[in-house]
Amino acid sequence: MFDKILIANRGEIACRVIETARAMGVRTVAVFSEADAGARHVAMADEAVPIGPPPPSESYLKGDLLIEVALRTGAQAIHPGYGFLSENPDFVAAVAAAGLAFIGPSADAIRAMGLKDAAKTLMEEAGVPVVPGYHGAEQDDALLAEKAGEIGYPVLIKAVAGGGGKGMRQVEAPGEFAQALASARSEAATAFGNSDVLVEKFIVKPRHIEVQVFGDGARAVHLFERDCSLQRRHQKVIEEAPAPGMTEEMRAAMGQAAVRAAEAIGYSGAGTVEFIVDASEGLRPDRFWFMEMNTRLQVEHPVTEAITGVDLVEWQLRVASGESLPMGQHELLITGHAFEARLYAEDVPKGFLPATGTLEHLAFPGDVRADTGVRSGDTISPFYDPMIAKLVVHGPTRAIALARLRQALARCEVAGTVTNLTFLGALARHPGFSAGDVDTGLIARDIDALVAEPVPQPVHWAQAALVITGLWPAQDAATGFTLWQPLARGVLLCHRGDEQRLTIRAMGPDRHEIETGDGTRVVARRQAGQWVLDGRPAAAFAEAAGAVTVFDAYGLRFERVDLLERAAGADGDGNVIEAPMPGMVRSMSAAPGQRVAAGDRLAVLEAMKMEHALVAARDGVVEEVLVAEGTQVEAGAALIRLAAEDAPAA
Repeated sequence: MFDKILIANRGEIACRVIETARAMGVRTVAVFSEADAGARHVAMADEAVPIGPPPPSESYLKGDLLIEVALRTGAQAIHPGYGFLSENPDFVAAVAAAGLAFIGPSADAIRAMGLKDAAKTLMEEAGVPVVPGYHGAEQDDALLAEKAGEIGYPVLIKAVAGGGGKGMRQVEAPGEFAQALASARSEAATAFGNSDVLVEKFIVKPRHIEVQVFGDGARAVHLFERDCSLQRRHQKVIEEAPAPGMTEEMRAAMGQAAVRAAEAIGYSGAGTVEFIVDASEGLRPDRFWFMEMNTRLQVEHPVTEAITGVDLVEWQLRVASGESLPMGQHELLITGHAFEARLYAEDVPKGFLPATGTLEHLAFPGDVRADTGVRSGDTISPFYDPMIAKLVVHGPTRAIALARLRQALARCEVAGTVTNLTFLGALARHPGFSAGDVDTGLIARDIDALVAEPVPQPVHWAQAALVITGLWPAQDAATGFTLWQPLARGVLLCHRGDEQRLTIRAMGPDRHEIETGDGTRVVARRQAGQWVLDGRPAAAFAEAAGAVTVFDAYGLRFERVDLLERAAGADGDGNVIEAPMPGMVRSMSAAPGQRVAAGDRLAVLEAMKMEHALVAARDGVVEEVLVAEGTQVEAGAALIRLAAEDAPAA
């Protein structure tokens, strides 16, 4: 076994690897960018080495520097985590050339699965079912129509270059094929400069089911399946294991196919074989097809660990150090059911816009596995993925595990940034998901209901008012005393743009009456040291910088409105387009004097591994461009100024 390993990653996966390494007596070396100098993974590791500025291209993606740090610190192996360099075959080859062990598959195995078309050909040769389709170079219209007929309708026409849904058309019947093909070709040529297409079978009710495999270079086993069908824009949201509705016959067929895939490339370490499944007639062993293989540990690996009792990171270290597989297929069993929910800092009502902010308070239920790379007081950086934590629950049945997931989400406490907690809670309560009737289109179909924000009740407004005015802890017997009537004070609070003026009448240290903006009266009493509002025990809360978060309904944040500050800013310029979050201006298409229409894209801001288009809110003329491409900006920074609506065009 290794004495010391370097972890070429950050955040929750670095912390996860450190925990297992520590339990095995293996010392760890963390690396960190300038933005991560105070990060949790840095504090947890035995050693930590700075590697450069915040952008990944200048730090976590510098393979030669990571290898140099490993050699300098005496590490014998490098664990890549996931993302960054975890599936970069050139990095793997360089690690081996330096005399270090790579805790993962070989460069050849990664290359074999890196090219999707080549991987599908390889899988066909290995006897793994692939989605019926035509991927040939011949692009004659008649040939493509013939192939579509052979595949069977409905089919999907897809551009061979690019992605993002451009150059993609679903075709239900032969008579629609020619027009759809022409449209797809035109869009593909415009978007990618390449009009070539492929034709594949369209899956009517698709489910994304993947199989965890593990190999030692000679043989492989599978650790059963995970269902990852609950997705938004192809991003997984909640994963579970095993897959609901799975039969033993289909599980055996999928598991054997996944093992064949792994052994066909001499796979070593943890990997995932992803399948697309047609669930229109239930789960059938002749209705699943290979999509791709992820040649690394997956974000959702904890649900597999929960149902098998296997520590996959421990297996990674043992196999990479030269041991054979720790268990045979016959020794692996499924126990119970598990769910994983991904908690993100993102503004769901604003289209899941990634968010930043300082975590004023962060706490998870004690009986829930929470894999996280942040703590209270940490800052969500604009340079990296905004994941706060992965919440993992386990139960003897799916129904019990799902009930535990609902409870876990309701008991999470996050203050200082907006999150997707409410969205996750709505998903966990969705009738279709609760019944196990899931497919990859579920979220898109019910998105309006799933993103609905909870409405604060009078007791929430009342509690926030008491806390923010300092009356919550007050126990002085003279609190609220006046000669003629109870002391009354007013406070103006705001929750997500909704403002209410509340009046608090103090009846003493242990009783207050709060009148909300709509005239509702809430009575607050302190009983046995605890506050009760209208007979309901008060919720936990966190207070910081003129704001209070009440931990009910997944967290309700109220901010005190300062009327003097509002008056001072009343003359603000509504013609300015501002950065919604910290990030880098990736492109600037606006120019002074340019006439624009509402909805026109003016700039692209890159933040948290995603690009966000900034568009004109109204028709007008660009008066001034205030930043250049490549500029790093803070949230609220002015980027573009439009001429006043009554100003003449340039």
